[in-house]
Amino acid sequence: MSRLLTPKAPPPTGGGSEKTVRVHRRSALRRFMTRPEVGSLVGAVIVFTLFFSISDTFRTGSALATILYASSTIGIMAVAVALLMIGGEFDLSAGVAVISSGLAASMFSWYFSVNVWVGAAFALAVSLTIGFLNGWILVRTRLPSFLVTLAMFLMLQGLNIALTKLITGQVSTTNISNMDGFDSARVVFASSFSVLGVDVRITVLWWLVFVGLATWVLMRTKVGNWIYAVGGNQESARAVGVPVARVKIGLFMTVGFMAWFSGMHLLFMYNTVQSGEGVGNELLYIMAAVVGGCLLTGGYGTVVGAAIGAFIYGMTRQGIVYAGWDNNWVFFFVGAMLLLAVVVNGWVRTQANKR
Repeated sequence: MSRLLTPKAPPPTGGGSEKTVRVHRRSALRRFMTRPEVGSLVGAVIVFTLFFSISDTFRTGSALATILYASSTIGIMAVAVALLMIGGEFDLSAGVAVISSGLAASMFSWYFSVNVWVGAAFALAVSLTIGFLNGWILVRTRLPSFLVTLAMFLMLQGLNIALTKLITGQVSTTNISNMDGFDSARVVFASSFSVLGVDVRITVLWWLVFVGLATWVLMRTKVGNWIYAVGGNQESARAVGVPVARVKIGLFMTVGFMAWFSGMHLLFMYNTVQSGEGVGNELLYIMAAVVGGCLLTGGYGTVVGAAIGAFIYGMTRQGIVYAGWDNNWVFFFVGAMLLLAVVVNGWVRTQANKR
């Protein structure tokens, strides 16, 4: 959410009037209603209640674990995408960048016959470079991020398929499950742990860690203030000494880091990577952030809201399956939720500001 420095209201004392107490209560309610997460939180409750009431399978612990896993695969990238949107930009290359990372690690390890951790380190360098190039080109040319990242999206999509066919002779990478370091890497990126007898994917834990870390940065650090300031008005931010160029490049590199992490999960989960995948996922990351309250214009939103948006997507995707509905309805409901979330968030902010 955009930060405004407002003086703290003094706590009501025993001798305060009832009117003063009502004013304080109304102020607290007003602050809550203006939170970016309110609309998505209401939506999450509605979606959960709907599927909980019509599907017996949805109520089981294993179903919840599956929903959380589906949410985490979108939510991890949504963390970085939400930060970038709060900073006033967005990244259309994020979906294929995930695949680029997995391909780079797999083909580097296989071609040079090295430990897969060496391939993962190479892929991290590739992902951070992609993020740096997106940010650097945007800052140097002042082109809209839509054009810069659309160009990067097309280039990466072509490189993914062309290089994979050139190196492996097919459209997917070779299975690397028998290479050195694979088992330890799989523990980090694609293992499971048990909670009350239910297997939970480790990506859920990493998702929560990344959400907590990003929220701390936004709310408790100078960098968080810079991100909101750059997204709100970058010229004003530059005038008060905010390093706008470094903030924007850093946000794009954060997207690159999350793309690397997600790519490593895909690689060590399935042992191989299909070069044509990833197209369209960038819209799901943006959807999660927008449903969670982030504005396309920047300067407003939270990472927690984006996490709730990803959770709504996970519940909808799996809930339709558990309810026995036609799976083709998934994207209709996702689109409807996106539209509804934008309308509700705008209405809530307007009503709260009128009071």
